Parts: sequence; structure tokens; C-alpha cells
Amino acid sequence: MAKAKRISSNLRAALTPALAIIVVAFFGGYALFGSNGVLAWSDYARRLQLRRTDLAQLERKRAVLSNRVALVDPRHANPDMVDELVRRDLGVAHPDEVIVPLK
Repeated sequence: MAKAKRISSNLRAALTPALAIIVVAFFGGYALFGSNGVLAWSDYARRLQLRRTDLAQLERKRAVLSNRVALVDPRHANPDMVDELVRRDLGVAHPDEVIVPLK
């Protein structure tokens, strides 16, 4: 009976440190292997580079669109651009006309 109490007492004494070690191991493993862990760092760097490339392409497209908007601004519209848009969108070009689009 005394031996069983001693074993039970030792198990209770070891329970708290064992739980602490399990919790620390869990969070340590998550810090290494989790979705935000150290091993995911290279994936984040790769995705960041892809996003920067996409951003650069979108900024170029935005600059082109901004230029086209400036060309058709009602205060000082570019006559060639307005003529191109009217002929293309409204279909007022004659079949024998050649329209050279501006880029």
C-alpha cells in the first residue's frame, strides 16, 4: 500500500512538468512546421516575389489606362483618340476606311 502511494505521489509530481513539456513541444513544433512557421518562410518569400511581379504589371496597365483617359478628357481631348473611339465603338466607319489604332 505504501509503495502504491509512493508511485501515485511520484506520478502526480511528474504530471505537471510532463504537461508543460508537451505544451512547449506542441508550440515549438508549430513554430517550425506550422503555416506561419520557420519552414514556411521560403514559400512566403516566393509568393511575395510573385505579388511584386503582379503589382508591377498592374501598375504598367494602370499607366496605360491613365494615359488613355487623359487623351479623352473633355477639357483637352486628343482629336485622333476621340475619332478612333467614336468610329470603333459606334460603328460609324465606312467599309473602305482603314483605322489605325493608337497604342
